[in-house]
Amino acid sequence: MNLEKFKILKSSSILEALKQIDKNKKGFLVVINEKQKVIGITTEGDIRRELIQKSNLLENIPYNKDFIKIFEDENFTLLFDLFKSEKINYIPILSKDMKLINIVSKKQFHVMLLKDIEYDLQKLPNVYENELDFEVFPRPWGFYKSTLLAQHVQSKIITVFPQGELSLQKHKRREEHWIIIKGEGKIILEESTLKVEQGRYIYIPTGCKHKIINSSTKENLIFAEVQLGDYFGEDDIIRYEDKYGRIKSEF
Repeated sequence: MNLEKFKILKSSSILEALKQIDKNKKGFLVVINEKQKVIGITTEGDIRRELIQKSNLLENIPYNKDFIKIFEDENFTLLFDLFKSEKINYIPILSKDMKLINIVSKKQFHVMLLKDIEYDLQKLPNVYENELDFEVFPRPWGFYKSTLLAQHVQSKIITVFPQGELSLQKHKRREEHWIIIKGEGKIILEESTLKVEQGRYIYIPTGCKHKIINSSTKENLIFAEVQLGDYFGEDDIIRYEDKYGRIKSEF
């Protein structure tokens, strides 16, 4: 990403900001001072509101000093919480001295999670954002992406973080089919315990108690899930045990 397309000096005019936003095609700019330190964010909406009030393209740009950001030494998973807002699609990554290091988009973040790409806030990989067709949903144990939802079927790609586990649960109105993509751990089906192995297929009948546990301390456990039934609502999840203190719904 060419960061220069996203930077603008606080002394710049609204007209200059509009030209810069037109170049980057993302609808926002990172505002910096003369020492190249980030001091705020301005968006097309901020500029539009300023023009309505003053109607002068030569005025200095408006910007928000209280903006969402993440620092290079912070945990990558903090982005889960920061991107919860529907209004936030881009987050600047800053050094300790408030210099702009990178910019991460919500779609880029989601694609990285789905591809299990190594997380590094300083050197984000190039990914194709259009690979993301459905939203990623964070959970205490990891996250999942819904890849298909139709009348009688739903499919997901599920990632369980190291030492994470889904609750012991069952469903009344759907069966599930799992295929392990990568990782290690164990699967509990009623009274049986199975080993997680790449390529393993697990059939979970309607009404069968089940859970999956990632026993690794470093690697994610990833599996594909296909649900077949006549209802896929969260209230068709009956929990018996849960590491995270939840009671009613898993997904």
